[in-house]
Amino acid sequence: MTSRPEVRRGPGACLLGLVVCGVFGGLLAAMAALPLVGTAGLTANGVARTLTDLPPSPRENPLSQRTVLLDKNGKRFAQFYTENRTVVTLAQVAPVMRDAIVAIEDARFYEHAGLDVKGTLRALITNTRAGGVRQGGSSLTQQLVKNILVENAESDTERARARAPSIQRKITELRYALAMEKKYSKAEILERYLNIAYFGAGAFGVEAAAQRFFSVPAARLTLPQAAALAGAVRAPYTTDPSLDAGRRQRLRERRDLVLDRMAQLSYVTPARAEAAKRRPLAIRLKPEPGGCDGSAYPYFCLYVHRELLTNPAFGHTRAERERRLAKGGLVLRTTLSPKAQRAAERAITARVDRKDTEVAAEAMVQPGTGRIRAMAASKRYGSNPGNAANSKNGPNTTYNLPADTAHGGGQGFQAGSTFKVFTLATALTQGWRFDQGFMTPGSFVPDSGFTDCRGREVNDPGAEIFNASGEGKGGPQSLSTGTWKSVNIFYMMLEQRVGLCPVVTTAKALGIVRADGAPLREVPTFTLGVNEMDPVTVAAAFAAFGARGRYCRPTAIVEIAERDGRRFKIPPSCARAIEPAVADAVNHLLSGVFTKGTMTGQSIGRPAAGKTGTNNGYTSAWFAGYTPDLAAAVSVGDIRGSYRYPLTDVEIGGEYFGSVQGASLPGPIWVSSMSAALDGTRETHFRRPDMSRFGGGFTPGLEEAMAREREEEGVDGTDGEGRRSARGDRDARGEGGRRFREEGRYRRERGYRQERRYRENDAHRRYRAPHRLDHPRHR
Repeated sequence: MTSRPEVRRGPGACLLGLVVCGVFGGLLAAMAALPLVGTAGLTANGVARTLTDLPPSPRENPLSQRTVLLDKNGKRFAQFYTENRTVVTLAQVAPVMRDAIVAIEDARFYEHAGLDVKGTLRALITNTRAGGVRQGGSSLTQQLVKNILVENAESDTERARARAPSIQRKITELRYALAMEKKYSKAEILERYLNIAYFGAGAFGVEAAAQRFFSVPAARLTLPQAAALAGAVRAPYTTDPSLDAGRRQRLRERRDLVLDRMAQLSYVTPARAEAAKRRPLAIRLKPEPGGCDGSAYPYFCLYVHRELLTNPAFGHTRAERERRLAKGGLVLRTTLSPKAQRAAERAITARVDRKDTEVAAEAMVQPGTGRIRAMAASKRYGSNPGNAANSKNGPNTTYNLPADTAHGGGQGFQAGSTFKVFTLATALTQGWRFDQGFMTPGSFVPDSGFTDCRGREVNDPGAEIFNASGEGKGGPQSLSTGTWKSVNIFYMMLEQRVGLCPVVTTAKALGIVRADGAPLREVPTFTLGVNEMDPVTVAAAFAAFGARGRYCRPTAIVEIAERDGRRFKIPPSCARAIEPAVADAVNHLLSGVFTKGTMTGQSIGRPAAGKTGTNNGYTSAWFAGYTPDLAAAVSVGDIRGSYRYPLTDVEIGGEYFGSVQGASLPGPIWVSSMSAALDGTRETHFRRPDMSRFGGGFTPGLEEAMAREREEEGVDGTDGEGRRSARGDRDARGEGGRRFREEGRYRRERGYRQERRYRENDAHRRYRAPHRLDHPRHR
């Protein structure tokens, strides 16, 4: 059977007049016998005015819908909603569903003009005698009006008024219903009702209900399924199939009642109705998780959510942005790469256990666009069971570990020697050459020559800085060797010569801001990374070098599709941070970190550049690196507090570490994740540096020192970050290579060949207490 043809009316149609006359007569008869009606204000003259002087149709705000997040390939991975709803057209609803809802809720829907006279009068008399609403008689149009008023309510008081069981409310609904019947066709009214009604189990609207109850779209609902949904509308809470077996049984009883009514009204044959009643309910609940807890990629999801709430690009005020998100209906195409995300997750979980208090986090960013491709961490996102005191010790966390506090992250970890890259870029900008350098002493006291960007002297004569292992060994270092070996004293003296403020300015141009949003600490040890950072910010800064000096603000959203179909592209927000030629020179030197410096022996099989970083006392460890196609930053630290719980004598991922350095744990995570993320991507090379501008230079005593090192077996193989140089790596492969006294034992990283462990140069800064520049009291 097909749906009954709808009755269409034009302005001034006779049907409305007949209904008004019928209602008028019925109300007069009821008033004569029921004084209570009179107390409600329904005098004979008032009835006529009530039903003829109609108000405009009620204001219809856009219905709350889901906001959906799509990855870069167009696949959904998260959704936000206050009401789980997807608005559909009537053509997208199975005809049998339309018949079922009309049959059970308003059998004369196609015959009346908004008021079912018989049903309303019957309910009016019953309710008047009872002194309140005891029986329903509302048409579908009246029910639509009620739902609209509830949806439009902006406070609990307004919502309570829209639901109040009073005769006055019913009269208000009736007047609005008559107005809507004059404005819309029956098809338009039915479509609006099916989209606004609540069906139970958190499903608003027929499309969400079909998906939630039976895991099918509304267009594919069968007769038994449609009857079940139609039966749920009257009592959505007592028939909620997601709660218990008893409610499922009541839902089946309601389904069978709808099928009987459909047969009675000739929407289906009695035989077909009986056959449908014999079918099991066959509920196939489809989870519809909302928010980031239920997302496959919760950290990325959380970043997007916070971006929507905090970025003025998505609304002038926070209240406006919150309303936009709450009403939903948006489709957000994001920058997330599932391939890169899986690569980061697998690299981390292979080396760090969820239950470890030491946490690893990684962010991947595309150079030239700032698009965040992945955000991963060793802990699962969510609350831990148990008391609050132990909330940080479990396998879960509510911090967005790869992000800053503005995007749900924590305070971050000190970035260590990764910050030396900003001093390097500043020196190259000022005309320094690759082989240019100076003699370094065995220790360094920053007692002069350091001025912040406000013109204040920030010298610290009480701090003394040493090189690796505190042996006090100095010597000549050039821009190249000082970078590859990550020599602390060299970089402190270089920062002193190029200027602290120019280095800070370079860092800021590359997007460097503290994870907690506080101003950067402009202190002498700025170049040694005393500022707490997050992986997204660091990865975006390093990505700028891969893009030849073009910095792009990290972004997670590339397109917004509004509910009305309009689409808005979100272009990259980029600016020139450093000269392309300077970036090429930085890339050249940081590429040597993999061949001659702290990451010697670790490779992703294509040109790459990067910088390790370990902090004073092993409070945290980092590796940040990039290719022209992708950049990533990995941090490792203890979630309970990096100062109280340094990364020494720890077991992480079932493996013992005497100390964690940038090359020993963050480095391998970076190598593994980048190799997998770039697999299948065409290899891109860095531009060769302008050697006429950056080549050459002179460092007194450097050639002699290097010659002496070559004469001493094995000594030439050690760099300041605790890894072998190129020659040292070759020598170590033979029996003649000796173990160095920094760390003389071998260890095996998962999936990697045996590597020597050495302490990083920047990890052994010694300060005379209480003048440690990275101590919390200096923040």
